[in-house]
Amino acid sequence: MFTGIIESLGLVRNIVKEGENLHISIECDFTSELKIDQSVAHNGVCLTAVDITDNIYTVTAIKETLDKTNLKHLKINDKINLERAMILGDRLDGHIVQGHVDQTAVCTEVIEEDGSWVFSFDYDSSLNNVTIEKGSITINGTSLTVVNSKKNSFSVAIIPYTYEHTNFHTFKNGSVVNLEFDVIGKYVARLLEK
Repeated sequence: MFTGIIESLGLVRNIVKEGENLHISIECDFTSELKIDQSVAHNGVCLTAVDITDNIYTVTAIKETLDKTNLKHLKINDKINLERAMILGDRLDGHIVQGHVDQTAVCTEVIEEDGSWVFSFDYDSSLNNVTIEKGSITINGTSLTVVNSKKNSFSVAIIPYTYEHTNFHTFKNGSVVNLEFDVIGKYVARLLEK
């Protein structure tokens, strides 16, 4: 379980393909605190640390994960949003985030305003995921509030702190991002289908 409050930006240091899997090695400032088998959200994708060497740890993304996320697009030196699992009893500063990406979206517009940014995204609505105005959405693991909700698109407003401390400052038109829709909304949508 995660909160969607990004803890650190990691740097991708190595990518090794093995069969359908990718072994992704990441350098970050909390590597020394990790243990093998610990869960970390990577751009919102919950992955398990399988190796730790000095200040670099490695995770493995399997085909199912690669098919549904933007991790297949990672390159050496890319910045990646990181969050360790929530500690029971801690504040829930974002919203309930499972680390299970529902689908990807494409950034269609970045508007710089006076002191903030508005990012717009398109996604495939045929997968039955929905956003609602002022509802929660997780983009690359970052807990955000939806604005301008439409059937297959939405926007989010980003404050300077989030812009600087997540990989939002690397997004441009065409950037592919991971989406995790609000878990309560997903259950309601499923119930309405029945």
